[in-house]
Amino acid sequence: MAMTKKRSHGEGTIDTRRENIHRLRYRVNGRRFSKEFHGSLSDARKELRRLIQSGDSGQHIPPQKLTVSHWVNEWLALKEAKRRRKTVLRYRELLEKYVVTRLGARPLQQLEPREINSLYVQLERLAPRTRHHIHVVFKGCLQAAVKNKLLSSNPAASADPPSAGDQEAGRVLDEDELAAVKNGFRGSTLYEIVCVAAFTGMRRGEVLGLRWSDFNERDKTLRIERALEYTRRHGLEIKPPKTKRGIRTIVIDDSLVQLLLSHRERYQRLVAGIPDGSPVDLSLVRLPDDAFIFPAPDGSLNTPRHPDAVTKQFMQRAAKLGFAGLRFHDLRGTHETLLLDRGTPIHTVAKRCGHDPAVLLRVYAKRTHKSDEQAAAVIGELAKGILG
Repeated sequence: MAMTKKRSHGEGTIDTRRENIHRLRYRVNGRRFSKEFHGSLSDARKELRRLIQSGDSGQHIPPQKLTVSHWVNEWLALKEAKRRRKTVLRYRELLEKYVVTRLGARPLQQLEPREINSLYVQLERLAPRTRHHIHVVFKGCLQAAVKNKLLSSNPAASADPPSAGDQEAGRVLDEDELAAVKNGFRGSTLYEIVCVAAFTGMRRGEVLGLRWSDFNERDKTLRIERALEYTRRHGLEIKPPKTKRGIRTIVIDDSLVQLLLSHRERYQRLVAGIPDGSPVDLSLVRLPDDAFIFPAPDGSLNTPRHPDAVTKQFMQRAAKLGFAGLRFHDLRGTHETLLLDRGTPIHTVAKRCGHDPAVLLRVYAKRTHKSDEQAAAVIGELAKGILG
């Protein structure tokens, strides 16, 4: 067994166990503490001085046996009460799958930036945005440990964060492609859903959470104040939109108003038991107050469609139309981009779609090729006047 060397440093000692592995021992307010340190002897001395000085300043945090895995679970439990369940499930997936499996057994207070950097190297095969998201979530998790006085500093803050890469906005359809998709869904049970998403920019959950009370045919508006969310743990839930910006009222065009009126008429006939085409005053037929605009095909009017089923059906039909890989969410990106291409101010588009203008600019503005062409044309005219 190799002998350890003890070196005295004021009120503490350093035991060198193996190369670049040291045991730091010190006293604070008469109590003895120890900490394992990985690094050079010079860095070990600096860490020991920091620990002793933290005791002098009253900021010392006693080393504990709390592991990274234990703290991750505790932090996620705290987040359950503050964040959307789907968001917390994503946090859990990232941390448990990529962090806890590699660093979970490490004592929380012994975690070092170099270990986190090594973790990111091991995850190089992941998409850049996924690696960056892991860093952001893990950094937030460890920052909460600092706030709760379990750590004196955040090791993830000193690590080298993975680049998020070029943020993709998904596929954006041009006007002819959008028309082809819309017409391709005609006659399907998703036709009206696709039209609402494409011509309002609403998210899938917002579209499926619409009730007839949200539709004002006189003012030609749709009110968005809830969204449908599904998680395996909690099932289907009706919740407020993702952000406060998501609660909004948007104006719709005459053709979409007529589409919704025709769609409502079918359900009015269904409720009244009146066959299609039979002349009747449907203004006397009221739908339930909690009736969804897009209820489940085989359920009652107050049972919403399952969002995953809508996505699956949408992608299958889109692929048959020649748009393989097109996501339902791409209808939102298409709506925003086409508005920007037509010169609609970015703050107007952001308000209509419940977006942060900065996010909208960063993610979608790069898709506005027509705006760039318009800018080039303006510069061309200026050049003619100046250089001609």
